[in-house]
Amino acid sequence: MGIVLHDYQTTLKTRASLTGTGVHSGKEVSISFVPTDADSGIVFQLFSGAEQGREFRALVSEVGATDLCTMLGDPAGEHIATVEHIMAALFGLGIDNVAVEIDGSEVPIFDGSAMAFVEAIDQAGIETLSVKRRYIRVIKPVRIENGASWAEFRPYDGTRFEIEIDFESPAIGRQLFASDLNADIFRRDIARARTFGFMKDVERLWAAGYALGSSLENSLVIGDDNRVINMGGLRYPNEFVRHKTLDAIGDLALAGARFIGCFRSYRGGHRMNAAALRRLLSDRTAFEIVETTRRERGRGAEMHAVNAPLYAPWMI
Repeated sequence: MGIVLHDYQTTLKTRASLTGTGVHSGKEVSISFVPTDADSGIVFQLFSGAEQGREFRALVSEVGATDLCTMLGDPAGEHIATVEHIMAALFGLGIDNVAVEIDGSEVPIFDGSAMAFVEAIDQAGIETLSVKRRYIRVIKPVRIENGASWAEFRPYDGTRFEIEIDFESPAIGRQLFASDLNADIFRRDIARARTFGFMKDVERLWAAGYALGSSLENSLVIGDDNRVINMGGLRYPNEFVRHKTLDAIGDLALAGARFIGCFRSYRGGHRMNAAALRRLLSDRTAFEIVETTRRERGRGAEMHAVNAPLYAPWMI
């Protein structure tokens, strides 16, 4: 089986807007997806009232913090927090170029999954552009370790995630999710998986200024008796590791281009995802930038090396 690739870049057909609450800030936030030209990449535009403020490119070089979420910008200044779910939706559905207008410093959480963003993208529609899409192809293994945790990129004929988690809580335990990634798989197997946390941690998080907007409406919560206390239960038997996969997809979408390779992690998280991506992009012998050589879509497309786009941080 060859690589199933789309030859050309995409954007949205029209604008789509939605409003929700930030999981950490507890504040109402409105966002809009706005179509942009080829080679624009993903850009967050911070608005205060009617005035546009700073722009944040969705690149790992812009990541300022990885505590409980992935944040672009300066934690003590202008920033956009909790970008991972919206980035996962854009990556999962194959959107290369879009501006995300936002009137607050945190992306809304909605139900804790990526489905609200998927629905907004579906509402807008996807437009194929006339410029070739560039890919990061992993050509040798790159690995990082931190105690018992590790993450690595490996060469692979496609885009694949193999994510394993291991929690002491019997409500979670050890779970593995391994799958190639395309839009259908993302929609069916990953997009609906919700963020999760433990009731015992809530007071500590509140005291630190986090999770102020967290509730059973937007988070899976494990009680002191090690049971999920949400009335509806789980959406997938292994929803916890599927959400960690969603997070990994969103964090790796900050590469600036889609990648051809397999990403594997054990007991990872936002910090490790960002560190692994930085390690890959800082080693020019570990990857090459490629695009398809012929217009026909489908299996077995030929690839050739090309120059990197200007907006991507191939050297960290």
